[in-house]
This record gives sequence, C-alpha cells and structure tokens, in this order.
Amino acid sequence: MLPCPKSACYSVGVKHFAENKPTFQILPEQELLRPALPKVLGCVDYLHLERELKRMDQIILTSGIESLFVALSKERYEAQARENGTKPSAKALHRHQLSSRQALRCTILKQLLDHPFRELSVHLAESALMQWFCRIENFGEVRVPSKSTLQVYGQWLEDEQMKMILAQLKEAASGTALDGSSVIGLANALELDVVWVDSTALPAHIHMPVDWVLLRDGARTLVKAIVLIRKHGLKHRMPEPLEFLSLMNQLCIAMSATRRRTDCKKQRKAVLRQMKRLIKVITEHAERYHRVLDENWAQTDWSRPQAEQVLRRIAGVLEQMPAAVKQAHERIIGERKVSSKEKILSLYEPDIHVIVRGKAGAEVEFGNSLFVAEQSDGYILDHDLRQDVAPGDAKWLEERLSKIAEDGDPTNLSGLFADRGFASKRNEEILAEHGIFNGLCPRNPKKLEERLGEEEFGAGQKRRAQIEPRIAILKNVYLSEGCPRAKGFVNRQLAVDWAVLTHNLRLLARLPLAEPVAAEIAESAAA
Repeated sequence: MLPCPKSACYSVGVKHFAENKPTFQILPEQELLRPALPKVLGCVDYLHLERELKRMDQIILTSGIESLFVALSKERYEAQARENGTKPSAKALHRHQLSSRQALRCTILKQLLDHPFRELSVHLAESALMQWFCRIENFGEVRVPSKSTLQVYGQWLEDEQMKMILAQLKEAASGTALDGSSVIGLANALELDVVWVDSTALPAHIHMPVDWVLLRDGARTLVKAIVLIRKHGLKHRMPEPLEFLSLMNQLCIAMSATRRRTDCKKQRKAVLRQMKRLIKVITEHAERYHRVLDENWAQTDWSRPQAEQVLRRIAGVLEQMPAAVKQAHERIIGERKVSSKEKILSLYEPDIHVIVRGKAGAEVEFGNSLFVAEQSDGYILDHDLRQDVAPGDAKWLEERLSKIAEDGDPTNLSGLFADRGFASKRNEEILAEHGIFNGLCPRNPKKLEERLGEEEFGAGQKRRAQIEPRIAILKNVYLSEGCPRAKGFVNRQLAVDWAVLTHNLRLLARLPLAEPVAAEIAESAAA
C-alpha cells in the first residue's frame, strides 16, 4: 500500500478544512492493523474489484477527505452534545472518530455496489476484502455494522459538509505536490478549465399522481396507523378498521372500471362522491385516535418518541387530506384544471414538482431537477439538486457558473459547452465578459449549422454526447434509478452527494497512474 507522506499530501488534504475551521483538531490515534488479504485465483471480477478498492483506499487517504470527514463529524458530534448540555469524554470522541471513518467507507462501498442495507451487512460479514476497505477489524472476531447502522451512516454529515468533502477531493485531484507530481498519484492532474453541463430530472419514488389514488393512499396510511394504535392497547369505539380499507379498494376498482363505460364521466363523479364520504369517516376516526394516543401514550408499551412518530404519521396525512379532496373534486367533478403550484403530487414527498421534459417516453416527470457539470475526463465538478422549481437551464447556468469554476473565479475557465437549453443572450455576454469560449448550442438551426463548421465548437459538441450516459450512470447505477430508499428532499440531496463522491472516486481510481506509483503497486501485487 502507498505511504501517506505528511509533507505534501497531508497539507493539501487539510487545506480546504483549515481555511474554514482552523481551530478544529482530530484526536491522535494509532493506525489500525489491517491483515493481509487472501490471494484469490480464478475470478477476474474479484481481482478487478480488489484493485479498484485498493486504489480508492489510496485516494481516500492521500486526498485528505478521510481526515476532513472525521474532523467535520467530530465538530457535529460536539455541537450536538453542547445542545444537550453535555460534554463528551475523550473515550467517546475516539469511538466516534473510528465510527466516522467506518461511516465514510461503508457508505462509499454501498453506493459502489448498489446493495440494500441488509445485503451489504451480510457481505461485510463474509468478505475479507470489504472488511479491509471499511476498516473492520478481523482478528478472530468480526463486528460488522447492522443494516440500521448502515442507514445512519448515509446521514452522518449534512449536505453543506458533504459539499466540503467533494470540494476537497476536487482540489486534491487537480493539485500537485511540492515536487510537481500529482497529489493522489495520477499521471496527470485533472484539468478544470473546460466544462460540459447538462440538467436532468431525478424522479421521486412515487406512483403516478392520480387524484383519487391520493385519497386511497391517505385512507391506507390512516387506517394502518389506527390498527397499530389498537394493537398496542389503546382502543376507541369504531367498526373493524380494515373494513374501511376493503371499502376503499372496492371504490378504487369501480373507479378504474368507469373508463370502459359510455357514461364514464357521470360514473367517475358518483364513485368520487362515495370516496369523499368514506374519507370523511376515516379522518374523523383518525383524529380521535390521534387525540387518544397523544393523551394516553403512557398506557402503551411505547416511549414518547415512538408515540410521536405515529402521531406525526397521522398528522401529516390529516393536514393534507382536505386539499387532496378539493383537488380531486375540482378535477373530476368540477372538470377544472389545478395549477402545478397548487397540485399535490404525493402525500409523503412534499418537495417534488412536475418537470416537463418533452422527451419520448418521458413527456412529464415527477421529482426534482438536477444540474451536473463535468470536465474532460468525466469528473463531476459541480451538481445541484433543487428543492424548489428549477429556474430554467439558462438561468441555472448563470447561477452556478462561479461554483463550476476553480476557486470560484469564472476567469479560470477557458471553455464551456452545453445544449441549446442553456443558450441565452445574457449567458453569451457573461462568457464573453470572462473570456470563456462559448460552446452553447445556438437556438437558431442555421446559426448552429454554421458553428458546427468551427473545429473547436464541433469537437466540444461531439464530446458533449458523453454527458448523457454520465447522467444515466449517476441516476441508474449510483442512485438506484432515483434513490428510492431516500425519503424526503434532505435525504435525496445527501444520496446525490454520496453518489457523486463515489462516482468521482471510482473514476479517479481508473485514471492512468504516475510511473513511480504504478511501479510500486505492481511490486506490491507481485509480493
């Protein structure tokens, strides 16, 4: 394994953090012993994975992102302790520091392999290679994180802190040591002066937002919560709760069957009126059970935080149900349109929007808009997942230009390429003002044909085709087709951060190595 010299790589590794948090320090600790990996023959895929993980381990160490991750984790841990009026002991800080290292590596491994939490926990228990990468001790007794712990690891830091980790990795990948060599052992440091940008829709894990289906979703959540409360000892006078679900399912079947009838509009209105009456009864029972649980939770075997979780589940649906009923009434009975700003797309994901894509097979998508910028090697320099409605590609590029550029200075860019959605007179003026080559596709077809005759513009647009599969890989591989396990915008934002970090680490691990580093790795492998 490559050494981690304190002179060059360590100074670069903590530069970004030191500029922001100069007084924060990491507790000194002895490096964990890492047993030698068994020599495996006959499986090429395993050897590729082993080589990749070893190289990623070197990059994590030499880039300084592990030191920064541990430092930011310690800061957050101490801040939480201060809010609770306590001060963690040195032993607790040391234990948290070890957990932070494991959180970084386990989450990267999860994103890399795209395993569910339960499956990853099992693989960690049986794989010496994964234990080695995640720094899990294997000396007679192996203690691996459970599926719940692995889920917590994915939320170890906040989005702002993850952005600092990504900035540190970019700085190390594009920087050089004192002797002129790459900090992380690349044959050539990353070039950040030419950028390709694009935007996409990150779909939310929801069903098609049909108005009457929202009523079914709300009824199902409320009835299941009532059943759960009754199961734990609190009962209030009402019929069998599951009968309401049966009635709602029957109405949903009837609603689906109306489209095959000649008087479908009349029948749809009649069925919706029955749904509205049923929802009114269910919400009244849910309100009473919410009140009963809030006042008598001590009579159950739940703690107050556990009871609060059920209370929030009921309250979240009850708050939205009047608006969902009104929306269904307006669209089905009133036959009036509801604006996208006022439309409820999901009772459980409030921060998603209607995104008009205009593409074959995806005319409209439901989720959040994602902005991505990459350099010539495919390294993702910048990304932005919008919680609110995206401002449009042209305006979005204007907002993110300083984030894309090295050190936040647009004059460090020499060229920028994008599709015609990013083209605008204002963006052309900004690029000309900073001396950046304008690689934006003109909206005018004749002007586009003229510009394609330019050698530099034509080559840049040809290279632009690579950003489409890059986005597809990010979404479908590292984000599991839209991060279905991430609930809520904050968790989806963190999932995107981790996906970008893992993608960039893997890309760096596959780039050509400097000759001394390659020779050292070959010598280590031969030994």
